[in-house]
Amino acid sequence: MSKLKIEIKELNSKNLKQPPQVGEKLDFGKNFTNRMFKMKWTPSAGWHAAEICAYGNFSLSPAALVLHYGQEIFEGVKAYRWADDSIVLFRPQDNIARMNVSAKRMCLPQLPEEDVLSALIELIKLEKDWIPKSEGAALYIRPTMIGIDPYIGLKSAEEVLFYIILTPVEAYYTKPIAIMVEDKYVRAVRGGTGMAKTGGNYAASIYPITLAKEKGYDDILWLDGVEQKYVEEVGSMNIFFVYKDKLVTSILNNSILPGITRDSVLKLARYWGLETVEKKLDIHQIVEDLKAGQITEIFGSGTAVIISPVGLLATTEEEFVIGEGKDKIGALTQKFYNNLTGIQYGKTKDAFGWIVKAI
Repeated sequence: MSKLKIEIKELNSKNLKQPPQVGEKLDFGKNFTNRMFKMKWTPSAGWHAAEICAYGNFSLSPAALVLHYGQEIFEGVKAYRWADDSIVLFRPQDNIARMNVSAKRMCLPQLPEEDVLSALIELIKLEKDWIPKSEGAALYIRPTMIGIDPYIGLKSAEEVLFYIILTPVEAYYTKPIAIMVEDKYVRAVRGGTGMAKTGGNYAASIYPITLAKEKGYDDILWLDGVEQKYVEEVGSMNIFFVYKDKLVTSILNNSILPGITRDSVLKLARYWGLETVEKKLDIHQIVEDLKAGQITEIFGSGTAVIISPVGLLATTEEEFVIGEGKDKIGALTQKFYNNLTGIQYGKTKDAFGWIVKAI
């Protein structure tokens, strides 16, 4: 496909918002930059009408497919500011490629990956002042694709909108979290849409997570949707269990999101010479291993959370404090966090080619 021609529209200077200042609190996902990227797709024209324009509301038909049948996918990427003021992205090609996997599952058109990356970099250049200078902060990038046909009927979209919005953010979790094993509700089943990053998966989690929070927990640990005994993932991240020097995580089975950060953790672990195991994890065995003291650390991984230590895991019968205490971060968990953020912020050598420089 030929390179997209992107129209860059002038903004009304009277309506411009100011980027947050150093030290200003950044509420996750609430404050958006002045510009966005968007383009449309139809079977006859392909991807077209690409533009960088003012951030603003869309006009959609009340009959738009996405509003009735949930034909929608999205991604999460981050841009980071280095000490020399250069701006980088972390594995954006992998996010765009995963979006195309989601698109196939949800009957949406394939994105021209190189063109989308070029458009994203152009948008980042225009909004570079919004990339925080504060320690641990970043610019969160949300690419989204929706079916917009004005049609009440179950079919694949023939009018599609793709857009990218940006929001400066701080760390998602700032301390070890408490998670509860969810043994009543399920997130996804094999053959469903669990491996796609689509809104319906997350909508299904809102009610059980709300119930867990009412009990004092931060998130839930999903079990498989068939036997409800195999560990899958946490609501906002993939999950890892540390057995001394062995790293164990759930095997991808088409109902678990194949996390980019998950993959980064596994690659880092193997680079360090750690044993890594991907397999079906029976929650009953996990409980027995916790009782026996064999599991020394638990942590989650994801673009938003990066690496999030789990300080407490609860079942319906009992609670387990992980490692040395629910407010302490395990040594290996901290090592993963330090190295991943070190690569992202230019403090640690990138031995994997994960960093893409935007500016």
